[in-house]
Amino acid sequence: MSPDIFTALASIIALMIAIIGHEIMHGWVAFKYGDTTAKDAGRLTLNPIKHIDPIGSILVPGLLFLAHAPFLFGWAKPVPINARAVLDRGGYKAMMQVSLAGIAYNLVMATLASIVLLSLNKPNLDQMTLDTFIFITLYMTVMINIVLAVFNMWPIPQFDGAHFLSYLGLQMGSAKIAQFYNKYDRYGMFIVLIILMIPGLSKYLFLPAVWIKQLLLY
Repeated sequence: MSPDIFTALASIIALMIAIIGHEIMHGWVAFKYGDTTAKDAGRLTLNPIKHIDPIGSILVPGLLFLAHAPFLFGWAKPVPINARAVLDRGGYKAMMQVSLAGIAYNLVMATLASIVLLSLNKPNLDQMTLDTFIFITLYMTVMINIVLAVFNMWPIPQFDGAHFLSYLGLQMGSAKIAQFYNKYDRYGMFIVLIILMIPGLSKYLFLPAVWIKQLLLY
């Protein structure tokens, strides 16, 4: 097995752990507030086939890996949420929890993986052994979960950060933020692509990821 395939396999495992768990947590928190939509759709499962998005789970991370990008990220199919069911049981605060559930999961996973990683003796990364594979998988688990958490914090339409701000505004008695995001919701991914294409801009937006990495791994 070539080193590139070795690293790719470790990265795929780490990515699946990050994006699938992220979506399951959204559905799980909603389920705790009485919304069975995700459960009824079979999305509260670890089966990756139920969660894989052709673009977000395969194309985007694949292109980033081939381009030797400094970070790797992607996304799974969004878990269906019945916001009205959650609101009826828990109000706007419950939907804020649903919005942040995936980010919280990613930060917890990054922290746990870093604890295990720092407890290991660093293997010879030039040798393709089981110890090396575990080490690389843990490292990629830390990195991908950090990047995914920060990525989803961005206050861009369709993102968790935008959902949180919308419900926070409603909790405070203002519908303006929610109305703004509803109006521009379909442009979310176009905004992301523009951000990633502007030289240097994504670097600054991902600075929190660098700070979290330094906190967890140094």
